[in-house]
Amino acid sequence: MTKFNEGPLLAFDTSTAAFAAAILAKDNILGDMQSLAERNHSVHVITHVKQLMEQCGVTASDIGAIAVGSGPGSYTGMRIAVAAAKTLAWVWDKPLISISSLEAIAYGGWHHATGASFGAVAKDEADSGLDWILPIMDARRGQVYTSGYALSAQGEWSCFAADGVRLMHDWVDRIAGEAAERQGQLKRIWIVGDLTLHAEEAERLKSLGEEMGVQVHLLSYELEGRAVAWLGRIRLHEGKIADTHGLTPNYTQLAEAEVNLRAKQQGEAKS
Repeated sequence: MTKFNEGPLLAFDTSTAAFAAAILAKDNILGDMQSLAERNHSVHVITHVKQLMEQCGVTASDIGAIAVGSGPGSYTGMRIAVAAAKTLAWVWDKPLISISSLEAIAYGGWHHATGASFGAVAKDEADSGLDWILPIMDARRGQVYTSGYALSAQGEWSCFAADGVRLMHDWVDRIAGEAAERQGQLKRIWIVGDLTLHAEEAERLKSLGEEMGVQVHLLSYELEGRAVAWLGRIRLHEGKIADTHGLTPNYTQLAEAEVNLRAKQQGEAKS
């Protein structure tokens, strides 16, 4: 039986070119690490985890839980992180939490851009403006791994578009269309992540936003381990524990139509 305690939470992700990791104890990041090691994650992941734990003075018995970024992203990178996290969770007998790497980019990017402390969001009861955060990773051929998150003025964080592979051009059209329907409610849109190959379309959304009176901010952002850690702690307290042996990476390769169909089916199931 996997044990639960309030010990430090170890978090890491290898879905991008960077190995990102952090150790979170209560409300403090004891230490974090980012190391560019694309295609070499399998060689370094355990070594990096060990180094981070030693730097933080944390042992395996101290760890309370493990959070892992399970993708989408690099096919090999996702597999390495999930395999390593499952092995450590099983050997150490710790709870395992699966975090969307896209959500970590959205969550971390928003906090980075606004200067808000991780684990907290600015609340303004007098402001009804809504923020949309759109994380992106390049998926080749004009496509991106992406999803959509909303943050209310009251600090409520929610997902309004599930992880999926979408043509960036179509994604911009969709977001612009939905933003037009929310005029007066939507305050800002953030495109966060690897903008290198998708700057033109991101700028197009910015122009469309200006026409609607919605601010669109473009932020180049590299996933941070602390974002995975904070989200991991939230999921842990919600009791959302992954199956240590059954967890698989998020091999998100769904066409837009499939993403929409799945969302519709999930909505019908809840109603």
